[in-house]
Amino acid sequence: MSWTSNNGIVLRDLVPHALRRQWVREGHCPDLDVYAAFSRQVRARPCRIAVSDELGSLDYTDLDREVRRIATALRAAGLGQRDIIGIQLPNGRKAVAAELAVAALGGVSLPYPYSRGARDSASLLGRARAAALITLPRPDLPTLCPVFVFGPAPDGCVSLDHARIPVGPWLPAVIDPDGPARILVTSGTEAEPKMIAYSHNAFLGGRARYVRSLHTGEGPMRNLVLAPLSSSYGSLGVPVTLAALGGTLITQPGFDPADALRLITEQRPTHLFAVPTMLRRLVSQPRQSTEDTSSLRAVVSSSAAFPPSLLPECRKRLADNVITVYGSADGVNCHTARTGISPATGTGLPDPAVAHLQIRSPGGRLLPRGEEGEIIALGPMTPLCYVADPGLDAAYRLDGWVRTGDLGQLDRNGCLHVSGRLKQIVNRGGLNISPAEVEQHLGAHPDIAEVACVPVPDPELGERLAACLVQHPGTEPLTLAALAGYLERERGLERRKLPEVLLSLTELPLGPTGKVCRHTLSALAADRPAPPPPRQPLGEPARR
Repeated sequence: MSWTSNNGIVLRDLVPHALRRQWVREGHCPDLDVYAAFSRQVRARPCRIAVSDELGSLDYTDLDREVRRIATALRAAGLGQRDIIGIQLPNGRKAVAAELAVAALGGVSLPYPYSRGARDSASLLGRARAAALITLPRPDLPTLCPVFVFGPAPDGCVSLDHARIPVGPWLPAVIDPDGPARILVTSGTEAEPKMIAYSHNAFLGGRARYVRSLHTGEGPMRNLVLAPLSSSYGSLGVPVTLAALGGTLITQPGFDPADALRLITEQRPTHLFAVPTMLRRLVSQPRQSTEDTSSLRAVVSSSAAFPPSLLPECRKRLADNVITVYGSADGVNCHTARTGISPATGTGLPDPAVAHLQIRSPGGRLLPRGEEGEIIALGPMTPLCYVADPGLDAAYRLDGWVRTGDLGQLDRNGCLHVSGRLKQIVNRGGLNISPAEVEQHLGAHPDIAEVACVPVPDPELGERLAACLVQHPGTEPLTLAALAGYLERERGLERRKLPEVLLSLTELPLGPTGKVCRHTLSALAADRPAPPPPRQPLGEPARR
């Protein structure tokens, strides 16, 4: 299958069409487009709250009215099927309605975090050849495509505030469910953000199955999503929580830990979706006498490794059921729900109806259980392709399979254990060090609240490992020697893997999606005084 936008962007499905159809026949995908699925929810539960934000709540009927109002304005401006439309809005009803309006037109949405600056915005819109952008008034709006805003329209922009609700029935576009629905944008914490195209069936099938499996008990899901809805992790919001599952989406415009605890008390969510850094800041908040988290059936963490020391704090403050999700925008998913595995291990049991996982050698050979290699994935949630980047398709797609760039192994029970990122391996004088492994050990230190390990350039060794950390309030400042002693004596870490640079911070810098920004940390750590000469012999040349 191949799809071409009105501006010439070609999106090819790299999964064989026969396999896509097989997943539909097996019931893994509904063979619907996102707006058709949402319309079913509107008819089935018109008075259920669809979205709750800082302005109040909208039920499914009122949300659909807003969706059709926006879609009518976009259609009147000449936008429709085969248009890619950027969306840069904070979490809330406007972002939700805009994404569904693009789906109703038959267009492809390109949401990206509101915190991204003008340069990133222009890059994403330009590479995708977007036909328009929906955003809020701001001084640095791009000029390479028509801009629609909520609120007063700056010169050259069109305000959506005055668009009228259409008279008569809305006639949605006829859409191929295997065609593109939304483009996911990676966090860009390691390199320039990648764009990955996903189909309607991938969201309503594979991704919806993963989110549904997190739910236990009766009643609909009420999901408090603290990650940006425009992020890969946050894409479980509009197409999944609403269109596929008919649940309620609870949001805040930007992450605020104290306000998030208030929302849990007042809005009574069943599930909390956040990244580990957000959870750490939540549990560090002073407890209020009115705080009530008893509605939470699960706390779901994704987008970064889960520190072992955070688990008891989340269970004590938020919910006993803590689930970690291994996933990425590139198309992989695995989680710890209902496996009996500790969330602190970062493992899970793969679901082939979401994504079947294999472990391959650098040469592409399938590895047996127990051997470490690159994790690859293929299943109903597998994306179509990378956007405007055939080089990435050639490098990371193998006969439809997605190369994740992550290291891991499957144990004898079929459970996945993730070791780290291939690209995040630090090459110290020919010895490979996994920052993720060292982070996992440092995360167990009782005085450390947050930690990230990054490479810093070194003229003699090529790279050294830097430990960047935030300590719990009231603890004695840690030294590099104290960390080394802890890692060697209490954690059994090999001496060659010990950090050689220490960067202590009041908080770790976050990127637009809420993930720790390793670019920034590497730059900060590189400004530290140069470490002493090597304290251990160099090794053999690194083997990648």
